[in-house]
This record gives sequence, C-alpha cells and structure tokens, in this order.
Amino acid sequence: MRRFLLPLLLAAACSSSTKPAPATPDPVRPSSTGALTEAEFKALHAPPTAGPEKLDGQDLDLAGTKAYLALPKGAGPFPAIVVIHEWWGLNSNVKHWADRLASAGWAALAVDLYGGVVASDRDTAMAAMKAVDDTKAAATIRAGLDFLATDPRILAPKKAVIGWCFGGGWSLQTAIANADLDGAIIYYGQLETDPAKLRAIKARVLGIFGSRDAGIPVEKVTAFHAGLEQAGVRAEIQIYNAEHAFANPSNPVYDETSAGAAWQRVLAFLDALRR
Repeated sequence: MRRFLLPLLLAAACSSSTKPAPATPDPVRPSSTGALTEAEFKALHAPPTAGPEKLDGQDLDLAGTKAYLALPKGAGPFPAIVVIHEWWGLNSNVKHWADRLASAGWAALAVDLYGGVVASDRDTAMAAMKAVDDTKAAATIRAGLDFLATDPRILAPKKAVIGWCFGGGWSLQTAIANADLDGAIIYYGQLETDPAKLRAIKARVLGIFGSRDAGIPVEKVTAFHAGLEQAGVRAEIQIYNAEHAFANPSNPVYDETSAGAAWQRVLAFLDALRR
C-alpha cells in the first residue's frame, strides 16, 4: 500500500458520487488588474452552453507523461509552481487552476500522476489512485520542478507546489523530499505530524483545511501544525468552516465564501514568496 494512500481511501474527501461538472467556455478571463477572482473562477465551472472549453495554456510532454503549462503574460523569468491534481486526475478543474495561477503571475505546470486517466466516477478515481507508483510520481513532480527552473520561457527564480486532496498529500511529500523548494500549498491533503520527518522541509508552508472535513479532522491539522512548529518550519495554517474539497467549484460541497477567502491567503502567500 502506498505511504499515504490508505488514509486517503478512508476520507470522504474528493470522493463525491456526483460527476464533476464539465467546464464552460465562459469568456471571463483575468482582468488587467490582477488574478482571477473567486466568482470568475467559479464561472469557469458552469455547464457549457456552446463550443469547446476555454483554456489559456498548452499541453506538453514531461518525462514520459502529459502535463499542462500556463504562462503569465509578458516575458520571464517567472516564479513557478507545480500543480498536483485531486483524485479525479488532470481534468479541466486543475487546468483552470493552472490558468488562474498564471493570472497571478506564476508559471504553472499541472502534472499528471495518473498516466492519462481522467476519472468521472468514484470507481475509476479509486482505481487510478491505487495504481499510482510513489517513486514514479515523485520523479514526475521532480521533473516538473526541473522543467520550470530550466525552460527558457520561465527560468524560475522561485519554485512552489500546490495540490488538493490526493495532490495536497503529494504537495507535502514534495516539500519533505526537495530542499530547493521555496513554498508548498496544501489544500486538505493527508498529513505528516512527526517533527523528525517535517524537519526536512526548507520551504514555507501554507495549509488550508475545512473544519467539517471527516477525513482530515481538526485534531490532525492541529497536530500537523504543532509538528511543523517543533521542526522549525515556517508555516501558516488556515481552517475554514467548510467540508473537504470545498475549493472545487465542480464539487457539490463547494463553498464560495471559504474558497474565496482561501484564495486570498494563497495570493498573499505567493506574493511573500516572491520577495
């Protein structure tokens, strides 16, 4: 069994029985004043009315897998971030997240840890998650970080990682395993609480959780925060009155108010990393 797979199987987390809604070709794009707002991001997840979905980035090959790259406007270098999907796989929601992060000035590379599988039901998602090989997944993420550091369009002076649920757990594991990472954003991912293991983290950490998350209870989040403090890791933990997966507009438990507040914390965190 994978090192943090079993707890994920126990979480209600991303395992909604409702099929994620398809993305819309909504014309709403980032304004010249800055990043996508929560309302604009939510609008991208409404049922489509006509035509193909609107995405700003491009698909590319990465270390034998597929990935999705979204770049900010203008010329680099850009700070950059690896984006790690939920248990559904590299779907439209995650690509919209990459576009959203690019609208905030970060080159965003969404990696695929499922080998091309995109799930629309629980059984497919569960099977894809169980099939993930930890060593290969870690290598894919590392390849993403190296790509962002060396691609001539990007040449990232700062590197971060962000993930949700399944991807949130991988965001934390990436921070533990990669000392050259500047920041790690964990949206309700499975946690490590041992200070001895957390001490390997050199990045700043932002953790975002829901107080009504049955799979990752507040007590576990509190223990995680305490472990980070004991390990001397610079960290900020935010807990919202929401359920697991509350930041995904495609999920029935989406909470626009909490998601919007969390996005503002993400923007502030990323801005601090750039300084």
